[in-house]
Amino acid sequence: MLIARAKKKSNIAEYILYMWQIEDMLRALNLDMELVDRHIVAGFQVDEHTFREIHDWYDNLIAIMKKEKVETKGHIQALKNTMNELTELHFFLLHKAHDQRYQQLVTMAAGNLVEFRHKAEAGNEISDVELAMNGLYGNLLFRLQKKELSPETAAAMGSFGKMIAYLAARYKQMEEEEKINFE
Repeated sequence: MLIARAKKKSNIAEYILYMWQIEDMLRALNLDMELVDRHIVAGFQVDEHTFREIHDWYDNLIAIMKKEKVETKGHIQALKNTMNELTELHFFLLHKAHDQRYQQLVTMAAGNLVEFRHKAEAGNEISDVELAMNGLYGNLLFRLQKKELSPETAAAMGSFGKMIAYLAARYKQMEEEEKINFE
């Protein structure tokens, strides 16, 4: 909860990847709150109020996952909505804002996205943004398992990372501008 909150404010892409990891971790613990308390929540060295807040956050997340029937795979609706916002920003930057830097980054990633879409057997219903995020998540899992990537895969992940990092930075900029406009 504490990490998720900080990541959501600082880097929306890192937040999504972190939350996907949390979803998988909760699945590995069979969405069992006793196991979550023992293996995750107990590791936080915080005051009692914050400890309770962390427990409740995980408990609520488990309830949402069960309610939305993503106990074994998939993502909660809130994360899908955030991914949709990133995808909308992607199209805005490409087609309305004509952001040349972003267009360059997307062009650099395009071949890798086509190849990854084919290898992952992902249909066209998955946006390039979600596809790149899936690649980056797989890369994260590989690194956590201390597995090596081929130079080609590492280069592809680098192109995805640059595209998504720029998109996340623009998302943060957009959020900050909206906040200023509402104040």
